[in-house]
Amino acid sequence: MQCFQLDFAARLWFSFPVPRRRKLFVAILLLPLCVGVGRALGQLIAQSGFADTTVAPLAAGMACMFLLYHYAPKPMWIYVFGHEFTHAAATMACGGRVKGMKVRSDGGHVLVTKDNFFISLAPYFVPLYVVLVLAVFVGGRALWGWSGPWAWSLFYWMLGLAYAFHVLLTWHILHTRQSDLTSQGYLFSAVIIFLGNAGVLLLGLPHLLDGPDTLDALKIAGAGTVDALRDLAALATRAWDAGNSALN
Repeated sequence: MQCFQLDFAARLWFSFPVPRRRKLFVAILLLPLCVGVGRALGQLIAQSGFADTTVAPLAAGMACMFLLYHYAPKPMWIYVFGHEFTHAAATMACGGRVKGMKVRSDGGHVLVTKDNFFISLAPYFVPLYVVLVLAVFVGGRALWGWSGPWAWSLFYWMLGLAYAFHVLLTWHILHTRQSDLTSQGYLFSAVIIFLGNAGVLLLGLPHLLDGPDTLDALKIAGAGTVDALRDLAALATRAWDAGNSALN
């Protein structure tokens, strides 16, 4: 399958171009944050309760998407449209302009006037169709008074379906060469994609689970990052002492 390429009308950054070696350095510095955020997600899930009225339709939606992904033709045109649209939306959010967009089931491109890591990597961690489900549900409640068990069950089912779509199709295209990733560097891209997806879960899960709220989740992530830095410092100290002992 042809990789999805982001074609740019002009190569403009927020200020100055950032060399890939600097992005590599930034990625290494962010690794303790990745550990902290990963620990926070684990603790958040462990400390939370799962209401049957939430988890059952949510899991059902995810299971439906899993079956469709494995046993039905993959809806690549829908994914590519969301991928390229997210590039375009990120460009506009950063003050750039969109000059054109082309979508095909085997790939697509968007012509924009600005380029930075957020624009390049946003489709890999912004679940566009989850946002669409949220917008439809909020609109339905405001305009047509959607409420009751049926409305919430349908909402959670669609939410699970949309999020599984984002995760599975993103994982699918990551198995092909992506110019978005090569332009930013693989380690830097992996770190940003992980932090972006984890951040979405840290912000969203407290609204679905009975447990810590969003602020508590962020505090857990901060504490986990500090613990990761302490572990790294302790490991470096032990390595230094071992090296000195070997020399002596």
